[in-house]
Amino acid sequence: MRRMLAVFYALTLLLPAAAVAQPPGTLISADPMPDAPAGAQAWRIRYWTTDQDGQAHEVTGLVAAPREAAPARPRRVIAWAHGTTGVAEKCAPSAYPESFEATPALDSMIAAGYVVVAPDYPGLGSPTPHPYLVGRDTAHSVLDAVRAARAIPGAAAGGQFAVWGESQGGHAALWTAATARSYAPDLVLAGTAAAAPPTDLAANMREGSDPNARAFLLALTLHSWSQRFGYSLDGFTNAATQGVIHRLAENNCLELDKNPKLGTILGILSVRQAVKKRDVTRIEPFAATMHANGVDPASVAGPLLIAQGSKGYDRCAGRDAGFRQSGLQAADAGALDRNSGGQPYRRRARRPGGRDAGVDHFALRRKGAARRLPADLTRLRRFGAIRLHFPLR
Repeated sequence: MRRMLAVFYALTLLLPAAAVAQPPGTLISADPMPDAPAGAQAWRIRYWTTDQDGQAHEVTGLVAAPREAAPARPRRVIAWAHGTTGVAEKCAPSAYPESFEATPALDSMIAAGYVVVAPDYPGLGSPTPHPYLVGRDTAHSVLDAVRAARAIPGAAAGGQFAVWGESQGGHAALWTAATARSYAPDLVLAGTAAAAPPTDLAANMREGSDPNARAFLLALTLHSWSQRFGYSLDGFTNAATQGVIHRLAENNCLELDKNPKLGTILGILSVRQAVKKRDVTRIEPFAATMHANGVDPASVAGPLLIAQGSKGYDRCAGRDAGFRQSGLQAADAGALDRNSGGQPYRRRARRPGGRDAGVDHFALRRKGAARRLPADLTRLRRFGAIRLHFPLR
C-alpha cells in the first residue's frame, strides 16, 4: 500500500498544476505586442472574470497605452466593447493580425493620453462557451479587463473609465454601465456610448429587415445559448437544421470588408428557410432569456450617448424608446459637460439625406460608423479637461 501511495504521489508531481481562480479582475499575464502602433505600447492580457452565476473564467483581451513615461497621476481608461466577431474560441479580436486597426480611433485615444482596454469577452480566445448577448457575463469581462489593466506597470491605468461599444459591444457597454456600481465599486464610470445596440433582443430577432442577417444572428444565439445554458434545440427545429446552426457558429468568424464563403451563404439560407415559420422569441426558455438580457433603461447610469442608423437592422437594434421615456434628461450639445453628475441622455440617428441615410447596420459597420461617434464621451467634466476628437469624417 505504501509503495502504491508513493507511486501515486510521484505521478501527481509530474502533472501540470491547474490554474487556481483568483478574484475577478486579477491579471494572469500581460504579453507585450511588438506590432503596436507608433507611440503606443500594447499587451495581450489574460485575466480572471466571473459570469452571472459567480463562476470564474480565464479570459483574454488587449491593453494599449501611450509609450511615454507614466504620468504622476494614473491615466484615464477607455474600454472598447467590440461588435459581433463570432462565437467560436478562434474569433477573439486580440488574436487577429489587424487587432489594432479593428479598435476604432485607437491612435487618437493613445495620442490624447488614454489607456485603451479591449476585452475579447468570455469564450473568444478562451475555452469556455461564449455568452453571446448575455448581458452580465460580457459586462463583467469588460469591468474586469479595466481592473486587470491597472496591474500593468507600464500602462499606469487608473480606476476612472468610460465605455463605448458597437452592435454586440453596444449591448455590452450598456450592461457595463448598468452593473458597474454593484459589480465593480472600486471603479468610477464617467460615461457610456453605444452605437446600434440591441436593447430589445426579442424585437431584434423578429423585426430586423434583413432576413439573412437575422438567420445568421439567430444561429449564433441558438448555438451560444445551447452551450452556455444547456438549452436543447429539439423543440425549435430538427436535427439536420441543428447541425447547420452549430456548423455556422463553430466555423465562421466575421471580418469586415470580407465576403462570406459560399458554404456560409448556403447555411444561412438553409436556416432561414427552416425557421421562417418558427418564432424563437415566443418559445421557452429562449423567450425568457431574451427578456432577461434586454437592457432596462432605468438601470443604465448616465451620461449616455446612443447612435443609430436609419434603416433596417438598426431600426430594430435601436429600440431605445424606453430610454427616452425613462426620465433621463434630453441633452443638448453641451449637457454632458455641464451635468456629468446627472443622467443626461442623447440619441444620435443618421439623418435622412445624410451621408449614411438609407444604410443598414452592417453597411454602417463596413463604413466604420463607430469611428464617427462624436467626442461627447470624453468631454465629461468628471473625466477631465482633455478632449478627444474622434475622426468624424
